[in-house]
Formats: sequence, structure tokens, C-alpha cells
Amino acid sequence: MKPPHIAHRLLFIAAAVLGAQAQTFAQGGAPPSDDAFKMGSPPALAEGLTEEDMWPAATAEGWSRPCLVTWQRTFDDALRVARAERKPILVAVNMDGEIASEHFAGVRYREPATAAQMDAYVCVIASVYRHTPRDYDENGNRVACPRFGTVTCSEHIENERTLYDLYFDGNRVSPRHIVLDIDGTEQLDVFYSWDTDTVFSTFRKGLEGRPAPLPRAEPTLQNLARSANVEDREALEREYAQGDRETKARILRTLVEEHTVDQVEVIRSAIFGFDLELAHIAERALAKCETEGALDVMAEALNGPIQKEGRTLLLDAVDRIAETSPRARTLAALHSGLSRRSPHIDEDALEARAREYEANAAASVDVSAREHAAEAHPGDPAALLAFAEALLTRAVDASDAGERQFSELLFEDARAAVGRAREAGAANARVDAVLAITAAAGGDWPNAHTRAIAAVEGGLLRAEGDPMGAAATLDVKLKTRVLLLFADARRRSIRTAYRAGEEWPPEWLSDLNAAHAVLTQGPLDNERLLVDHHDFLRWIGASQRANAVLDDALLRFPDAPALHERLRARLLWDGGPEGLEQGYAARLEQETAADAEPTQLTWFAGYASLVAAEHHRRRSEFDAAVAAYERGIAHFEDNIERFPAGRDSCDHFIALGRAGLARVALEHGDLERATLALLDALHRRPDSAASEDGLGLTPIATAKMLKARLLDAGDEVRAASVQDALDALDPKLLEPPPAEPRDLRRGRRNAPPPGR
Repeated sequence: MKPPHIAHRLLFIAAAVLGAQAQTFAQGGAPPSDDAFKMGSPPALAEGLTEEDMWPAATAEGWSRPCLVTWQRTFDDALRVARAERKPILVAVNMDGEIASEHFAGVRYREPATAAQMDAYVCVIASVYRHTPRDYDENGNRVACPRFGTVTCSEHIENERTLYDLYFDGNRVSPRHIVLDIDGTEQLDVFYSWDTDTVFSTFRKGLEGRPAPLPRAEPTLQNLARSANVEDREALEREYAQGDRETKARILRTLVEEHTVDQVEVIRSAIFGFDLELAHIAERALAKCETEGALDVMAEALNGPIQKEGRTLLLDAVDRIAETSPRARTLAALHSGLSRRSPHIDEDALEARAREYEANAAASVDVSAREHAAEAHPGDPAALLAFAEALLTRAVDASDAGERQFSELLFEDARAAVGRAREAGAANARVDAVLAITAAAGGDWPNAHTRAIAAVEGGLLRAEGDPMGAAATLDVKLKTRVLLLFADARRRSIRTAYRAGEEWPPEWLSDLNAAHAVLTQGPLDNERLLVDHHDFLRWIGASQRANAVLDDALLRFPDAPALHERLRARLLWDGGPEGLEQGYAARLEQETAADAEPTQLTWFAGYASLVAAEHHRRRSEFDAAVAAYERGIAHFEDNIERFPAGRDSCDHFIALGRAGLARVALEHGDLERATLALLDALHRRPDSAASEDGLGLTPIATAKMLKARLLDAGDEVRAASVQDALDALDPKLLEPPPAEPRDLRRGRRNAPPPGR
């Protein structure tokens, strides 16, 4: 739901992913790749054909059929299987909302003939889109991606990241099919083809001259435990799930004694099961693993209740993996850093700091008095530093008040004053604090971060207080600025070390937690601090701590869109689209019961229902999608009654919701209902007609497809009504969009914000 653009192709458009530039061409669309030409692709779409003719969309019935292609879970698995079975690898890249990708995912990969061709390969699927909110249900069972089957969404997302670095040459396009030799050497790379025959020619060409594949090993328990093939993995997982206790124990002991391949799913089932003895054996098996998937299980186990022996075993395994894995080094530091206290920040003085905030709120720094004191004692570093601090306080106040020109002059005066204090011998935490804030004001962030670290590590926030005497204690507003810079510096340092594969001291995380605890005691005027800390904790793997931060933030800032974005992600992950709507329904009940001043919760509940509807559509749960759309529309109508000034924002999403209902009806062949819903969408808010929903579809795209279907059905009256609605739109909305970056991983919607 992203106004005001649509990324469809005129003849063919290769849509960008993850901010890569979508490629369009003034005439003729994108040229096929060199290998696509070799495989027979024409240079353009044949005259008289439309995109819908060449790549017909799947129907609701088609999406309900299973994907018949067997995808390996990871690219590493694919390489293992290719070597073991002497079969080439076929990489398929797919993208939601792109017409040819939709055709392959919804039609071709579900056809027995296509699946039979691809079965001659070891197949890997790569897509950055998430089609189900979580990879495991509440009972710990794998949730296969409804679009592709076999793999979880995290697996095909991770495959895309891995393959991008290895084979995409910085170019994310879809659909794309890459043939690799058994050692991973690239043989063919076909994309931007103007027909489907080119792709199937590629499948045949990639097998020419290759030796016959080797037969699979006999499916004994030992052989299954050693195999990375997804079919063998699934067989072993069924053996464990359906076996009696002795069978389960025998499988786990095999994984301990004959470890060859990380059988993470079996280990996960045992660790999070109810049999403690089996869990202990599984912990020993997990400690022998080394893949990223195993690291995920280690992180989950360490976050939950686990006995000391098992915790030590897994932490030792994490330390071993950390020799080669930056993520493992981060996990090790996480479990060490969260349990420590910061040596630089006194968290026990929070109550005193709260009083300090209150006392300073009404206080006014006497700059003239401090200037006279500095002039009277020109060699006194304390007097000179106090004057610099007074100037800095005034500069910060002017900056906060929007008096930019005045604040810049004051910051410059503060820099000069602290320079004189340093010449007189001042060298302590307060000096570093002033230098940090003035550097930040001048945009010198590296110096600002370095000085902020020096100030805090130098004792600025320790209980023993200011080394130059309580009479000249740094103003609390300045301390807050320094602490913000310090927290940002610690986050940046941890991220930089992680990305560089370097170790970082766990104390950095202790410092960051302590800084956040102190900062949140002050009078926050926006949610950015809480958002940043939440995101960092989620990124580093401290999900429970992150959830607590988010809950507290929503109490402080109930109408903050950034916080609700994160709440939606959490609710989706925990309970799927049903859990997302239930979470907001519970919050609405609580708000009503509390009889408090109404917030924008109905707007966010409406938005959540539209997101839930789109997730239901991805899973081919069309009845559930319709119900969710209708609930979302009702929430927005309610919000209009509560806050009439925000009507335009609500109308935008009501229009997209009605267009979503039209699309579902269209896919079910109910052309009458589709027409009514689509016309209502276009009339409700015409300016939203070119806005994408979370699936990359727009009301205009649905209208064009609906008109074509109506004409095919001989319903010229309804087709004319749809065309009349299109003709009534601003012509600019019907123009193709310019090439533009798109954030397709997150499906962002540049939405009008809720309004009061």
C-alpha cells in the first residue's frame, strides 16, 4: 500500500529488490541476458501479444495447488547434494508482484511437467519476500512457505542473500534461472527473456553432455542422518516425530556419535520437547553443529530455561563457532554483556537523576556571572570550563528552539571557551563532554563519538561525581546529549565489529543497556531513542529485552507509527495474521475498558487488518482475506468518526482495501463482485488508484485485468463502466512510473499518516 507508484512493466520491467534500481527502457523494455538470447529469447514481446497473454496469472484454484518443485533448504545443502548425487544445480530467483515471476510461482512450478524437468537438477529457490510471518508454529513445527513449499521463508530469504553475493553481479532481477555445475561454477544465467520457452530450453541445455546422476543411498537411519538432501532430511524428521521414545533416543545418539550433517530440525524438536532426557542428548548433538541454522537453535535455547550444564555446553559451542562466524561472536558477547553492569554508568542513581531533570527544567544558567568569573580568574581552568558549559547550555537551548543562526554562534563561542580552558590545564570528563557536543553540532560525528566515549569512561556518569567539584556539575541537558552520543557510539562500534568479523568486548553491551536505562528516565520528547534501542536489541538477538522496550515505548507514545510497525512485525511473528488482528483487538478492548482519551489505535488496527488480509492472500486463504479486509475497512470508518481531520488517510486505505477485495473476487471468477468493489475503490479516493498494496498491486492494475476478463466473458457493459472509471482519473496516474528505488524486502508503504 504504497502511494503513489506502481512497478508494472510496459513490455517488460525488471523490478528492483532491496533498493536496487528498477530498470525500464523508453522503448522495447529490458534486453534479455546474453544467455537468454542464446537460449532463443526474442528481442521483444511478439507483436499482438500482451504480458497477460505471455505470462497468464494463476487463479485462486491454481495457487491452492502445491508447488511440485523440490527445493533444497540452503545453498550449502545444494552443493553437498550436487556432489553426492552428481547432479547440476538450478537456482531460481522469484519476486512477488512481478508478472512473469507470479506466473512461474503460481503456474509453472505447480505443473507436473515443469517439476519433472527441474527434478533433474538440485534446485534452490531465492526470494526476499516473506509469505508467512514465522518459520515455526506454536508447537515448534516447520511452517513451509506457501508460495514455494519445502523451504521456510527464512531459508529462501537467506538463499537470496547468499546467492546475490556469489552470482548476481550486483543485479537483482526476476524471474532468473541460473545453471551451476556440481562445484558451483556458473554455466548459464537466463533473465529478461521475452517468452517462457527460453526458460525451458535452458533447463534442457543445462543437462546436455552430463553423466548420469548417482543413485541415492539406501534410506537407513545412518544414511538419512548423513544426508543433506531435503527429502532425506524430511524422512529423518518423520522417523523422529512418529517414532517411539527408543527410536527418538537412537536417532539423537546417532547425531551425537556420527555427526556429518547438522540435522537441526530433529535437534530442535528434542530440545523444545517435554522429555528432559532426550533434550539433554539433543544438547550434546547441537553442540557438535556449526551451521547458521544450528546457531539459531542455540540462540533460542540459551534464551529459554536451560540447566547450567546444557548452557555451558552450548556456550562452549558458540565460542567454537565464533572462531569463524561473526554472528556467533555476537551471540557469545550478548550472553556475557547482558548479565554485567556497566563500569561507567551508575544505574542505581536513577531516582536522583530524575530529580535532577526536574530541578534543571526550570533552572537558568547565568552566562554573564560565569563569564565574569572566568575574566576574574583567567588562569583558573574550572572557571573557564564552567563558562564554556554555560555557553553550550544556551546553544543547546537555542538549537532546540529552532534558533539555528543564534545557536551556531553560541556553539562556536563554546568551542573557543573550552579551548581556553584546555590551555589553562583543564583535561577531564567534562572537557570531553563539551567537545563531544560541539563536534556533533558541527557534524563531526567520528570526533563526537570518540569524545563522548572518553567523557563517559572518564567518570561523567559515575556515582562519585564530577572530579572538578559539585558546584560546577555539568548541566543535565548536556549530560543527556553526551549519553545519547555515547549510546550511538557503542551501537556503531558493535555493528562495525560484527560486519568486519571482529570480536568486541561484552562490556559495550552493558554500557549500552545502562545508557538506555538512564536516558529513559528523562523527559523523552520523541520515540526515536526507544525505536533505535529496540531495533538494536532485535538485531543482536535479545528478543525478550527488545519486547519489553517496545511495550514501554507504546505506553509513552501510543500513536507513533514506527512503534506500531514493530508491534505488527512481532504479532505476525508470534501468531500469524490471526494473531496480528487479535493483538490489536485486545488493545482496543483495553483502551475502551480504561475509558481513557482515545488514541489512533483504530487507525493502526485497520492497517493491521489490511496487512493480515495480504498475508492470508499469500497463503491462498481467500475467505480469511475477505473477512480481514472488511474488518480493516470498518476500523478506518470508525477512525473517521473519531478523528474527522484524518479522513484522507483513512479513505486511502479504504480504497486499497476495496481494491484488494476486488482482486480476490477476480481471482475467484466473481466478476460482478469484483466490478462493484473495484469501482468503489476508484471512486472512494481516485488519487490512490496508482498506489501499491503490500503485494505490489494497484487498483489500476486490477482494473485493467478486470476489464480484460469482462470482455472475454462478453460483459461489455461492466467493462465499459471500468473503462469509464479509468478515464475519469488524472491521466498522470495512468502513466508508467519512472525508474525508482523500491524497498521490496520490507514491503514498505509510504502511507498518509493517521490524522486527528
